[in-house]
Amino acid sequence: MCAVVGVVMFVGGVLSSVSDLAPTKTFTSGESVTVTVDPADKPAIYIATDTAVKYECQVSGGPGQAKLAKTTGSQTITVGAVTWEQILVINAPAKGDYELTCTNQEAANVRYGVGKPVTAAAGGIVGGSAALFLIPGAGLLVAIVGTIVVVMRRSGARKRLAVGG
Repeated sequence: MCAVVGVVMFVGGVLSSVSDLAPTKTFTSGESVTVTVDPADKPAIYIATDTAVKYECQVSGGPGQAKLAKTTGSQTITVGAVTWEQILVINAPAKGDYELTCTNQEAANVRYGVGKPVTAAAGGIVGGSAALFLIPGAGLLVAIVGTIVVVMRRSGARKRLAVGG
């Protein structure tokens, strides 16, 4: 039973982590959106497109000058039928509302979005992995202790019966 609970919690932790990464605010090319940026969340900008496009994004406003930094490597997440590729991270000096605009020159079906970085999934995966091993381990430990207690009590009862005879 504990093994089943551990597996369910592992799968749930991994799936919720991935869906939490998906952009919560999406917009089209040329559209300006206001996003609340908290530097602790390390927000990321994603793109969803079927074709390669040259994009340009700008961030302004907020309590300080935020900067956009390119993401190293290719980091993608798929939610439903949409594949989002992380393209930038927002480095903001302080929490606040920032104006974000992304454009592309090509006439293509492109969506942009703001969400958590792919690296943020590590917490859910680690938590799910811990549940996968700790819950069944705790169940096994309880079973072992229970078995020892039963064996000790039976042994004591047998000794009392043998003495009392």
